Amino acid sequence: MSNRTETIARIIENRRPLAREVERVQANLEVLRSALRDLKLHRDKLLIQVEDPQVSGSLAEIDFVKIQKNIATELEALDKLGVRFSRDTLNIGVVGRARQGKSRLLQSLTGLTAAEIPDGSRQHCTGVRSTIRHTRGVETHAEVSFHTERSFLEEAIAPYYEKLRLGAKPRTIAEFASQPLPALPDDLPGYAEPGAMYEHLSRYRENVEQYRHLLAAPSPRRISKEQIREYVAQDTADGQRIFFNYLAVAEVKIICTFPNAEVGRIALVDMPGLGDTGMGDEERLMKTLGQDIDAVLFVRMPKSTGDFWGDVDVRLYDTARAALVELPLEKWSFMILNETGADSKNGDNSDLCQDLARELSKKHIKVVNCAIANCAHVEEANSKALDPVLDYLAAKIAELDRQYADSCQDRLLQLQSAVAAEVEKCRQAFAKAAPSQTEFSRFLKLFKELWTSLSVGLTRLLQELRAGRDDDEENFFKPQVEAVMDECRNDTGIPSLEEIENRHAQTGAWDIAYAGYLHKIRTHLTGHFGSMDTGLKQAVNYAKTQVSEVLAEQGRLGNITEARRSLLLEAIANLVPEEQSELKKAFQDLWNFKMSYDVNFHYRIRQHLDDITPDTKGIELSRQPNAEEVLESLEQLHQEAVYKCKEALEDLYCEPKQAAFAAVEEFVDRVLRAEGVDSEWQIFLYERRAQIWPSDFDDPVGEGSSARREWQELVEQAAAVNQRERLKL
Repeated sequence: MSNRTETIARIIENRRPLAREVERVQANLEVLRSALRDLKLHRDKLLIQVEDPQVSGSLAEIDFVKIQKNIATELEALDKLGVRFSRDTLNIGVVGRARQGKSRLLQSLTGLTAAEIPDGSRQHCTGVRSTIRHTRGVETHAEVSFHTERSFLEEAIAPYYEKLRLGAKPRTIAEFASQPLPALPDDLPGYAEPGAMYEHLSRYRENVEQYRHLLAAPSPRRISKEQIREYVAQDTADGQRIFFNYLAVAEVKIICTFPNAEVGRIALVDMPGLGDTGMGDEERLMKTLGQDIDAVLFVRMPKSTGDFWGDVDVRLYDTARAALVELPLEKWSFMILNETGADSKNGDNSDLCQDLARELSKKHIKVVNCAIANCAHVEEANSKALDPVLDYLAAKIAELDRQYADSCQDRLLQLQSAVAAEVEKCRQAFAKAAPSQTEFSRFLKLFKELWTSLSVGLTRLLQELRAGRDDDEENFFKPQVEAVMDECRNDTGIPSLEEIENRHAQTGAWDIAYAGYLHKIRTHLTGHFGSMDTGLKQAVNYAKTQVSEVLAEQGRLGNITEARRSLLLEAIANLVPEEQSELKKAFQDLWNFKMSYDVNFHYRIRQHLDDITPDTKGIELSRQPNAEEVLESLEQLHQEAVYKCKEALEDLYCEPKQAAFAAVEEFVDRVLRAEGVDSEWQIFLYERRAQIWPSDFDDPVGEGSSARREWQELVEQAAAVNQRERLKL
């Protein structure tokens, strides 16, 4: 394998991570587009409701349409970039007007013949794009991709209807086949060209039954070398048979072994010869060059009788140049002047080739290199046309990729700045809203009433909790402890006599068997206590629920969230902004307050289990024990341990209520008496005044309204998405 071949292979592999990076950025842009779409929809709703002319004017100035259009443009550009980086070949496009020797050049480079790549003077221009890929040692074959009915109507037929102004385009192939073509409008500019285009369209319709079955055929279809021509040409090489299959073909991929085995992983893309009156050729050329091509070979064959660079040549160059604005065409295009000898139909044009080469720059047709080569000569076509292009790509394609990606990155940064500017307009849209002194005065009055009601409600709740913290009423912990004690008595884990005897037989010592069972019943006993967590949780949640009920009713906080019971604490903690730190932390701490057996009671129980621990056991075995003595000792120790644990826990019946009271008391102090907390409440409630006092603040888009809050949330979501990193290349 040559160094050039290895370099090209390495370049292709190095593109893979770039393709994934492009996908990531595309996904970000799609999310941004969706966020801005939601923002626009909400803006449109607000415009209907807002009465303040300054606010409605600010909202109307936000140009979502332009931003969305720019995003669509960048997504399209990224799609091209992604396709470029995802290909497993370097692609060289061969472009030229009809009858310039383009097909002969491709034959020389690929080893194919006129049977696969039609040439000559007969009508063969089909509009079918062929991609010819070099693969070592493969039998020549092709993969044919057919149009679907939809793509056929949109890409092949619709352009004629639009260009010739024929009215409504056919919606189905059956409609196109059954209905006569509309007549050409009398006022259509031109005469010969529109008429020729109309004849092309007529050919599609008149022969539709010959190819319509292919529009529903599975695709791609593998065909043999001998079948290729009937899918890409209008007729056989000798003109004996007419083909119409090509009208249904979207693309043909030919796989063969090139004569130059050192070309590496490349493909040649055969663009249809331009200059015919078929529709869509230029559009297809631009799409292909912009998305599927790494380098362009322009092919031009000067007439031996005299020739010059004409307007049609300049237009072709400009068309190609516009296909990929991110990368200057002069950095990835080459000109091949097709030299013919005296024995050719064109005659000896060598002098004209020299003349056109000298005049090239005067027409502002800028290319990497202009070469003169006989396209029909295999060795010359490879050495003068293909090899210089491959050498250039091996040396420069990574740099070109970088320049292309940098151009996209620059535009993405510009887009990011433009979006940021519009998002800032969104943020400031309500800044010019006329302040209402009356509204604020009304709020202050209502806030004072709420503050008094909330203070009284929380203080009374605290008094009730203080009065009941030492009694057994509404004690969720006591019945749970009693249930656990019953489990301990009924499910002891103490072995039977037979099990003890078996264990003795296994260990060979009563002390060892006894010690092992002490470990077992102790572990079994403590396993029951974990279920007390249920009672502890109920006790804590009951206190939280009581606080939440006061907040929801006396504090009217039930109006700003659907959460109820203890979940209201979490909901409010999430709604309070970080700036209102004292208030936020008070709600967070009460919501996070928990009690559990492991944390709060486990260490108090363990001291009563010493007697059923081998090193500190409460009963020693006699000098000649037996199974009955071991069983009796285990039962006695277990019974005593359960009794001690029960006594210990009875002393703790009220502890959960006492702990919950302490947590609530801390909460009340912080939300009512901490320095500056009343101001935090005032700010928090003012922003939600329309929800808390809906009958007093009925402006549907007022500062505290759900519509305004949703707007602010959507604005910040769009801003966050817009800050995501762009391309990393």
